[in-house]
Amino acid sequence: MTKILAFSDIHCDLKVCRALVEPSNKVDLVIGAGDFATARRGLRETIQSLSEIRKPFVLVPGNSESFEELKDECANFPNMHPLHGSSISIDRISIFGIGGGIPVTPFGSWSFDFSEEEAEGLLSACQKGGILVSHSPPRGAVDVTSSGKSIGSTAILRAITEKRPRLCICGHVHSSAGLKAFVGETLVVNVGPTGIILDYPYI
Repeated sequence: MTKILAFSDIHCDLKVCRALVEPSNKVDLVIGAGDFATARRGLRETIQSLSEIRKPFVLVPGNSESFEELKDECANFPNMHPLHGSSISIDRISIFGIGGGIPVTPFGSWSFDFSEEEAEGLLSACQKGGILVSHSPPRGAVDVTSSGKSIGSTAILRAITEKRPRLCICGHVHSSAGLKAFVGETLVVNVGPTGIILDYPYI
């Protein structure tokens, strides 16, 4: 059993970053599902604060920072592993990551976004089983806004249906933070900024 601390959507809140350090000492793996910055600002300070986490640490970009920006800021921290359309194996767990807002958000040119078609291309390399880390949730699961609209990704939903990861960790939709749902046998968790500790595998 592997213990995972997973979180998303910190948006430069350094107090939240500091609060994640202590629980990170009690787990085997840490996963950050994007939106470390706010509208492309504050990423360096946020990653610097999170560098107090010493465990293996997988990160995907949100729509508030690009993959290149995230890679650059994580480069000096060897335990940090940024993913986007790529995978890594940690403790024999295969982890695939995809970042950005999917589908394209209404936030404008600063937002790191992808169409469903672009996301399908990125997701084509996703392995079967393991863990899928996606900033955006799948359509119809933990993706409901405060106005009651479902804004998740059909490409991510299709990938979960076809690849059947055992766990999908996501964020992006703040009003659904902390919620869990199943897509088939895949547990999908919108983890939110305060963090959730999960056991993997969970059954």
